[in-house]
Amino acid sequence: MTQEGGLRLGRNEIGTLGDAVSRRAGAFLAVICAYLSLAVPAHAALGGAYDSVEADRLHLSAKLNSTAAATHTVHALTMANGEVTREYARGDGVVFAVTWRGPARPDLRQLLGGYFDRFQSDNAMRGGRRARRPLAVNRTDMIVQSAGHPGAFRGVAYLPKLAPSGFSPKDLE
Repeated sequence: MTQEGGLRLGRNEIGTLGDAVSRRAGAFLAVICAYLSLAVPAHAALGGAYDSVEADRLHLSAKLNSTAAATHTVHALTMANGEVTREYARGDGVVFAVTWRGPARPDLRQLLGGYFDRFQSDNAMRGGRRARRPLAVNRTDMIVQSAGHPGAFRGVAYLPKLAPSGFSPKDLE
């Protein structure tokens, strides 16, 4: 017999008490996990709506500065490390292009959203090794160019079919 808190408990009582605590802890953990999964924002970015810009701002812990142009709005996200990501949105809020420049490569899964898998498959390793070349996708519906080295990365992702009429890719910074 063991003594806990002035009570004398036998082996069976300790086992039963431990099982009850485990069940409660497991239930509590399940509730917390469910709550946290609901609290995570959807990240769409490229091809997504304006709320994806806000999700990116939160995810990247960035300052947001928006500037309106004739055909679009540029949402500049500046991170603490000096990296600047610009998201180009049409009048209806759909993000049709993203650019980045800074000391580190940004979270491309975050910025490219649903287009990331296509970007990754177009840049997959060939023969067990990835070629030493800039990452790129050149399709009629998606253009991505990412290059640089530690301390100086830059890139652009552009969806020509989603761009507003009158927009020129030369306008991408």
